[in-house]
Amino acid sequence: MAEPTELPAPAAAAPAVDDADHRDELPHDLNVSEFVGPYVFPNNNRRRVPGYLYLGLAALLLVIWLVTRNGDPVLVNSGFVWAAAGLALVGAYHLVAGWNLDVDERDALVAASEQVGFPVGHASAQLGWRGIRSRPTWRILLYSSENPPTRRGLVLVDGVDGEIVDWFVEDNPEDWSDLDGDLAADHAP
Repeated sequence: MAEPTELPAPAAAAPAVDDADHRDELPHDLNVSEFVGPYVFPNNNRRRVPGYLYLGLAALLLVIWLVTRNGDPVLVNSGFVWAAAGLALVGAYHLVAGWNLDVDERDALVAASEQVGFPVGHASAQLGWRGIRSRPTWRILLYSSENPPTRRGLVLVDGVDGEIVDWFVEDNPEDWSDLDGDLAADHAP
């Protein structure tokens, strides 16, 4: 008969953590506050790297299938051809969608400012993509330079050639009348 084994002693209960003691913080590698200088958007042409990898893997699968198709392979079958075709399609899409981002946010802001026709105060830039080929497009939101702004506009600027894709300008519908005292206090000398 087997000898009874001793059970380990129960682990000490973890001390209770009060919500006031817990602080959320970003991991060190995501903390961008320590970087100095302007932010540089990554270039869209980085999509070409996985595209070449997919095409290389597709070629490798096709070669393996071609080398072993006359024998009686156990693990290599026509699925290799289908996988190679799928990887080749995905790789080709990555190459086609890997546009070179030639227009940065400053160039897009200048083009948008010229398009709206009013002096620009605050503005915001966001990089998005349009169409099935994912062409990079800057979305620029602009406010007029008055305090508070009386006009606003949205301009879409192509990230490849800097052409204006679309634009819209309107009177600012936001009501900032309850903030008049706060705005004056913020800009007092």
